[in-house]
Amino acid sequence: MAIRLPRMVSSKKVPKGYFAVYVGENQKRFVIPVSFLNHPSFQDLLGKSEEEFGYSHPTSGLTIPCNEDTFLEVTSRMY
Repeated sequence: MAIRLPRMVSSKKVPKGYFAVYVGENQKRFVIPVSFLNHPSFQDLLGKSEEEFGYSHPTSGLTIPCNEDTFLEVTSRMY
């Protein structure tokens, strides 16, 4: 079984049905499906984001306060 990882997109355009998040110290941008919003593991990450940043994120986008490896591990289980 292959593991699909979140896509990294350098352009500002996000395809329909996806949204961008910023992860890790270097604020790497990932484009992920909106279906992740319903997943309990992703909701845990959103809760951590709310605790750390409230509704004011440093990148003006959704910032997830974890390292990239943790983010990839969590999201790889959502497909």
